[in-house]
Amino acid sequence: MAVRAAVLPAIGAPLDITGIELPAPGPGQVRVRLAAAGVCHSDLSLANGTLKVPVPAVLGHEGAGTVVAVGEGVTGVAPGDGVVLNWAPSCGRCHACGLGEVWLCANALSGAADVYARTVDGTDLHPGLNVAAFAEETVVPVSCLLPLPEGIPLTDAALLGCAVLTGYGAVHHSARVREGETVAVFGVGGVGLAALQAARIAGASTIVAVDVSPEKEELARAAGATDYVVASAETAREIRALTGKQGVDVAVECVGRAVTIRTAWESTRRGGRTTVVGIGGTDQQVTFHALELFHWGRTLSGCVYGNSDPAADLPVLAAHIREGRLDLGSLVTERIALDDIPTAFENMLAGKGGRALVVF
Repeated sequence: MAVRAAVLPAIGAPLDITGIELPAPGPGQVRVRLAAAGVCHSDLSLANGTLKVPVPAVLGHEGAGTVVAVGEGVTGVAPGDGVVLNWAPSCGRCHACGLGEVWLCANALSGAADVYARTVDGTDLHPGLNVAAFAEETVVPVSCLLPLPEGIPLTDAALLGCAVLTGYGAVHHSARVREGETVAVFGVGGVGLAALQAARIAGASTIVAVDVSPEKEELARAAGATDYVVASAETAREIRALTGKQGVDVAVECVGRAVTIRTAWESTRRGGRTTVVGIGGTDQQVTFHALELFHWGRTLSGCVYGNSDPAADLPVLAAHIREGRLDLGSLVTERIALDDIPTAFENMLAGKGGRALVVF
């Protein structure tokens, strides 16, 4: 049966909104009808080649939907069940998984090279980051599914698959923000807004949001920011002025640009911690000299998928949502149709909005 999808025909090419042919789910596979999919900057990084993916491919990795069919041997889910897509399932066998660092699983993206569907003219298609959420329906391994948490609307639950896990995890697992600490979040997109909420949940005393767009201040303050700084050459100085000339305890960088990473690091106090969530290209070179590394005693660390274990973290996030501490709806700045994804990419490049949500 043909379904509509956003196909990336080649790296750097515009998305083609077209019909694709999905097979029936095979052994260990599940067919899911999408309710919603978030448009994440990682999808743009796949489309422009910053992150490598076999093409042609159907992008989209943040989604939720309803099971419509299961293949042989599938247990745990059945037709009619609500599910959240998990684009980076851990194998449980590699070195990282053995250390409990499932977010670094060596085999998490092995399924991206598979052929999972075909165009109507017979061209093989790959599933982007495993789950191909930019489509009305998809077929995925059962390992790429998590049960929909009780009490969470299916459409909003799509954001749990990447933005919320990443932003929340960056604050709670990577930076390990403690009550009373000061935090700066660079980049007020979907992940940045989730990080701001997570900092508030952690009990941060001062939460500074930084973005190039003055128009995002209202979004940032609604998410928990106590202060807002429009990015400039003076950003680090402004943040130190807001924190008794010390700098923040923690900076969370959600942009992936060398200048932003460097500024985030300079915005922390002596001994401060910077967590880099943003995905930058190989052309984004960040430099430090040896003496400043010694003198400032700061920590700079990368963060993959929020250093999260989705199976363990999803119930925790759901509890925060049900108890009103975490608001998924506030992360969404526009709800769009499948045909509008190319425009959402353009808005992302222009630095507009927080998170576009494709509603099917």
